Amino acid sequence: MDCFKAYDIRGKIDSEITPNFAKQLGNAFSREFNLKNCCIGHDIRLSSPELAAAFSEGLQDAGTNVFDLGVCGSEEIYFATSLFNSDKYPSFDGGVIITASHNPPEYNGFKFVRGGAIPVSKDSGLLNIKEKILNQTYTTAEPNLKGKYTKINLRTSYINYLLSLIDLKSIKKLKILADPGNGCAGEVVKLLAKHLPCEFIFINEKPDGTFPNGVPNPLLPENRALTAKAVKESGADLGLAWDGDFDRCFFYTAKGDFVEGYYIVGLLAQTLLQKAQNKNSSATPEKILYDTRLTWNTIDMVKESGGISIEGRTGHAFMKDQMRRENAIYGGEMSAHHYFRAFSFCDSGMLPWLYLLELMSKTAKSLEELVEERVAAYPCSGEINRKVDNAQAIMTKIQARFEAQALKTSFIDGLSMEFKDWRFNLRCSNTEPLLRLNVESRADYALMQKRTKELLALIDV
Repeated sequence: MDCFKAYDIRGKIDSEITPNFAKQLGNAFSREFNLKNCCIGHDIRLSSPELAAAFSEGLQDAGTNVFDLGVCGSEEIYFATSLFNSDKYPSFDGGVIITASHNPPEYNGFKFVRGGAIPVSKDSGLLNIKEKILNQTYTTAEPNLKGKYTKINLRTSYINYLLSLIDLKSIKKLKILADPGNGCAGEVVKLLAKHLPCEFIFINEKPDGTFPNGVPNPLLPENRALTAKAVKESGADLGLAWDGDFDRCFFYTAKGDFVEGYYIVGLLAQTLLQKAQNKNSSATPEKILYDTRLTWNTIDMVKESGGISIEGRTGHAFMKDQMRRENAIYGGEMSAHHYFRAFSFCDSGMLPWLYLLELMSKTAKSLEELVEERVAAYPCSGEINRKVDNAQAIMTKIQARFEAQALKTSFIDGLSMEFKDWRFNLRCSNTEPLLRLNVESRADYALMQKRTKELLALIDV
């Protein structure tokens, strides 16, 4: 049962994730939340259809009606359980996407939401589901009380809703290189492209669960070269890439340079604040949520735009919960998860680039021009991962090494220490056995590099 993580389930096929486990999981999910109608979808991994069928069987045995979206992205499940309205279908009080996102092909997993796209985490039902499976309390309803199965397609409604959130008339004709990474994003991007005046060039567009061009995770530097090369060769104004279930979107400049998600957070924060002010200039300042890993640029840009910045904990369940409590208009993680109040406080891999197209069109600036000053003002290391056996001991050692010099120390999410001209965050991954380091400085690239090397030397001992 080690596949139960902080806010989802993820593990290796056959040894941890099996059809029988999926069936039990579906049954336990139904009983934990007394589900009447549940929507289900899956990514393009080779194991996903079989797992989805088994999960559906478990739901139906417990008396839950299943509405199957088939191959889709995580955000389509969020949309279905919160924003979708139709006389043809009932409202959904639960949803699941079978996906392992950016993990290797031999992995798979499950992300759960309740009605209203409220995430299910270890603090809100996931551990209870685990206990139900461990206690072998599988329930089978009488034949006439079993749930029914229906195949559905909500994609047109989903596409129309996304487009309703941007100013379509403002979009200029731009050339865009799109790299779905052989994941689920390609079909959705093509549907959106039909409504835009832009020219799209696709690579790695065919969904393929073997991931012939590598697992789609552009957060890893070694996975960026193919996209960067294609951007430069195509003469595109902008490069886009997504992870497997497209809840994350990544950006490349016209030169093929990867833009750290940290700087996109600042741009989107300013964009959403400006749009809100245009609607109501006398309204109470809107709130922006940001994660603890890299912070100074976001805080600065939110302040410039008249917003209120609030620090949050990394992870989609934590971010969504805090956004709801604060009624934040936007929340951003430097790992390229972007959350929007207009999307039921959920993360979307489509809205970020649509908003960015709008910003580039209205300002007549390239992505490079939009971020170059911010990169110079707050240079960062990008996230550096290390596999370690003694993560807590390392963090304790590093805290002791720097605590006499620190102006501020925080444990909201791992260890964050702030100094006059630089800061860092060191935290354990919620989904993988990794220690993650992020370092930034105030307009001093050399200092950032020096401190990064110093911290890595302490980690790698």
